[in-house]
Amino acid sequence: MDQADRFASLYTIGEFSRMSGITVKALRFYHEQGLLIPSEIDPQTGYRYYRYTLLDRARAIVYLRELELPIEQIKQVLKGTEDDDEKLLSALEQHKTHIEQRLRALRRAAKSLDTFIKSERQAKLMSQQTDQVQERMVDPMLIAGIRMKGRYEECGKAFGRICRAFGRSASGPPMMLHYDQEYKENDADFEACIPLKQSKTVEGIAVHQLDKAKCVTLLHRGPYDQLSASYAVITKYVKDKGYHVTSPTREVYLKGPGMIFKGNPKKYLTEIQFPVG
Repeated sequence: MDQADRFASLYTIGEFSRMSGITVKALRFYHEQGLLIPSEIDPQTGYRYYRYTLLDRARAIVYLRELELPIEQIKQVLKGTEDDDEKLLSALEQHKTHIEQRLRALRRAAKSLDTFIKSERQAKLMSQQTDQVQERMVDPMLIAGIRMKGRYEECGKAFGRICRAFGRSASGPPMMLHYDQEYKENDADFEACIPLKQSKTVEGIAVHQLDKAKCVTLLHRGPYDQLSASYAVITKYVKDKGYHVTSPTREVYLKGPGMIFKGNPKKYLTEIQFPVG
């Protein structure tokens, strides 16, 4: 087969440009990038020739470029689909699925961001309410507690166990004692406890006395995941006053989730108490 016959059934770059709606300059660029490789190249002239079957790939490239996908990403989407219509369509379907998954992720991110913005606005309002910080003497109390190390949300089982053992002897709302001087995520040292009217012995639950203490207090209204805003307010107050905080600090859950129903976190009431010297 001579050179003329070899290229007779192929299309020149100009013809293929007109058929595909891609400029000659762009076709050359796609060739250089390995994205749309000509079917034949004349070794003497360097002219590029294209088979008709490359039109599907060319249309796919045009479409993906209109979606503003970068060249490298298009190459990944169309990888291994050369001269195979079914593989090309399958690759586009997979990319569609990826886009749908990404859209769902973006919707979740947008919803989460909206929640965060509202939370930060609330935190900003709370940070300005330093007049709500109080100082008072907290009387001594007898408590039943389970001290543990872990994540703060693991306290639920401990509260449940204490309430089952001492429910009728409880004399006040549940509390948590924090023995750390800083926030810890996975190995926090804390004690779930409830105040008692009278003592009794239960295996695995410590009954002991909390001494009378002068406390700086602040009432936090809202979910537990926003407590840090109130901690910022009370910590600044203590710092400005030059007080020394003694361990453990306390959280008193005046209103929170019940044993069965979670309730409305926006209506939770938590009193933060910093014993000071």
